Amino acid sequence: MVDEAALDGEADPVDEAAPDDAPDDAPDDDPDDDPDDEADDDPDEVPDARRARWTAAAAGALLTLAGLAAATLRATGSAPALVPAAYALGALVCALAALLGSRGRTRRALWLLVGGVTVMAFGDQFD
Repeated sequence: MVDEAALDGEADPVDEAAPDDAPDDAPDDDPDDDPDDEADDDPDEVPDARRARWTAAAAGALLTLAGLAAATLRATGSAPALVPAAYALGALVCALAALLGSRGRTRRALWLLVGGVTVMAFGDQFD
């Protein structure tokens, strides 16, 4: 037998309630959404981060001094003016890397150190 109410578009109110209409008050068990996980730092990571900052700052300062010394020595010699300028520019980039490294931007500091030494190396090729 066919229900005439179903054919007319009138559904039984009991049949309309679907099991998917349950309230969504259940707690999520997804561990990726827990905001407290970001606050829990591994105690071993803190000394590593401090060591990375000190290393980046020290390497930047050392390369800055080396670049400035090379620029001074090359400026007093018979080298073209571009050579000491390249050393000075590389030293400036390394000084910026030391500053960023001391503030915790160690990845950017590493790439700036590589860039500064590269500028110094290419500048030396003009001699």
